[in-house]
Amino acid sequence: MPYGRPTDMPVPGRLRDLATPAEGVCGWSRTRDRVETYFDKTATRTWERLTSDAPVSRIRETVRRGRDEMRAQMLSRLPDDLRGARILDAGCGAGQMSAELAARGADVVAVDISPSLVEIAAARLPQGLSGQVQFLSGDMLSHDLGRFDHVLAMDSLIYYDRHDIARALDTLARRTQGNIVFTVAPRTPLLMTMWRAGQLFPRADRSPTMIPHAPAALQKALQRVEAPGRLNPLNRVTSGFYISQAMELSI
Repeated sequence: MPYGRPTDMPVPGRLRDLATPAEGVCGWSRTRDRVETYFDKTATRTWERLTSDAPVSRIRETVRRGRDEMRAQMLSRLPDDLRGARILDAGCGAGQMSAELAARGADVVAVDISPSLVEIAAARLPQGLSGQVQFLSGDMLSHDLGRFDHVLAMDSLIYYDRHDIARALDTLARRTQGNIVFTVAPRTPLLMTMWRAGQLFPRADRSPTMIPHAPAALQKALQRVEAPGRLNPLNRVTSGFYISQAMELSI
């Protein structure tokens, strides 16, 4: 697949907060800020260890395996040869997806709401790929990021309700030439029970809670905001405490 070379790579640093869709900004921003606080201050060291080769508990090992399987599935939705493609890794975390995209030849814009995780991702990137990945902290919907051939958002939308997800996908789809591959927490009996239990705790005392979604409800939310593209459920990955549903919005 031929791609045009990028000419508008953003300046490294922290993005300005100007990207959220006009409708529902408060909901998106409120959740985004809670996610930033959790991953940038509370869970940074845990996340750094989980995404490394360091020994972890059996439970976290199942999460690690599940994430590896999900990342492989998402990458399989893109061409093997990504030379010249400009790709957004939306919610790049510790940078594993970004490194694999760059190894295929892509020019990657890796964005995460947590500056601490962005620093970890940049430090881990193999030196030979440093010219192909630009790491930024801030909102992954920022218009400063420009246009893309593809977008990958692994587990970065799992804390948002279906209306926020639909508006986010609409924002990204209007700046994406190809597909958007993302994940949500599936609406299973187990996850619904966990979600309801999480609502019993005071909001200030708990980490951001995953919100389970059904594909049909997401499709209706996308239609409501007149988002372009067609939504297709992909495979679900279940590995111990890791349960995630891959989905694809084909533009």
